Amino acid sequence: MAKKADIGLIGLAVMGENLVMNMESKGFTVAVYNRTVSKVDDFVSGRAKGKNIIGCHSIQELADNLERPRKVLMLVKAGQPVDDFIELLLPVLEPGDVIIDSGNSHFPDTIRRCQYVESKGLLYIGTGISGGEEGALKGPSMMPGGSEAAWPLVKPIFQAVCAKVEDGSPCCDWVGNGGAGHFVKMVHNGIEYGDMQLICEAYQLMKDLLGMSADEMHEVFDAWNKTELDSYLIQITSEILAKKDEDGQPLVDKILDTAGQKGTGKWTGIAALDEGVPLTLIGEAVFARCLSAMKEERVEASKAYNVQRGKFEGNRKEMIENIRKALLASKIISYAQGYVLMKAAAKNYGWKLNYGGIALMWRGGCIIRSTFLGKIKEAYDKDPELSNLLLDPYFKALIESLVPAWRQVVANAALCGIPTPAFSSALSYFDGYTTDRLPANLLQGQRDYFGAHTYERVDAPRGQFFHTNWTGEGGSTSASTYNA
Repeated sequence: MAKKADIGLIGLAVMGENLVMNMESKGFTVAVYNRTVSKVDDFVSGRAKGKNIIGCHSIQELADNLERPRKVLMLVKAGQPVDDFIELLLPVLEPGDVIIDSGNSHFPDTIRRCQYVESKGLLYIGTGISGGEEGALKGPSMMPGGSEAAWPLVKPIFQAVCAKVEDGSPCCDWVGNGGAGHFVKMVHNGIEYGDMQLICEAYQLMKDLLGMSADEMHEVFDAWNKTELDSYLIQITSEILAKKDEDGQPLVDKILDTAGQKGTGKWTGIAALDEGVPLTLIGEAVFARCLSAMKEERVEASKAYNVQRGKFEGNRKEMIENIRKALLASKIISYAQGYVLMKAAAKNYGWKLNYGGIALMWRGGCIIRSTFLGKIKEAYDKDPELSNLLLDPYFKALIESLVPAWRQVVANAALCGIPTPAFSSALSYFDGYTTDRLPANLLQGQRDYFGAHTYERVDAPRGQFFHTNWTGEGGSTSASTYNA
């Protein structure tokens, strides 16, 4: 009797194919299905020829070729296609079998699907996968969450195929129940938005403020990759700047300055608003992409205003180092805000997140992988209840050493008309977070004046609310107290 597969996979696009090849290379037999069945035949007779990969032409055939308890991993477009495949799988699977969604699903959908699949007696996992095509083939970062009973069933496969850090630790571990895995992946993607925008602002400062060529910037980013900024995104930025077009000119200069997005950054911002977390840097990174998409309007506005950009008159080498420091400081803020969001959501949804473990999962395989994450892991391993990364002794000392250069960069950018929304918002967050008295007292007075929303007093216990009849005509009735 032919050997049955250890796991099934639905969705043979590039990510799906690469993940199948990865699993097979680690000793697992994989059954595959695709809605367009010709893709199955092409894959099995081509790239997968001679390997322990079973091609299936129907959902039923896929189920029949799986060892029990069955494990079916979907790599299909987020949204309705996931729900459609769940409905196709439920009739052919049995209680105890596992359905896995490895796409970029929105975490509330994963919470709903997990409850629904469990109500049918099956188990459900929503796992974020990061690393792109190369990661899927060579070892991605994986962030699984959902039905906890499913974890022992998939753990040997997931931890075999994922990326490993220097000591061999896998960049995959159980995140939590319900939508925890997809929430952590969403925050990962939001931080990715922030990292990319920060790098782009550093690039624009060197290009427009310092007049540097693509080759010069390639050398700078290559050098930065040997510092605390050592990361995948810094590395590929260096390589992109070195790439020449067919005419010998830098290819980066030929690319239109309009950025796309798939929605995970926006979801992160919405989740932050829902949780009342000031995720300012990632929000600005999302809005920067929106602004970039307004290309024609920006061109018209640039003609209408003819803004004269200032010139930098200082030491260029010193300014390059200041930009590096501002980039590092702002990156710390981005991660600090992301972790605060995860802590707020964990409290709200009852997740027990391992914050040091999450940093470890991001250390390898994923797009935001960097040496920097090792320090975040150390911070949360030392104090799992750390309220904000900025309060960790290592990061506190580092930020304090970076602040003067950070201020210089943001000030020079503002004076010379170079937009730095992420650098600037990161600095404003730091200044606000470290200010013991903000002007919200005036704001609360305004709210009480026009809406009788009440306020607390500095000379009264917290939780005791007051209302003032500001005009002498409003009476003593106040609105219900709420925070928003």
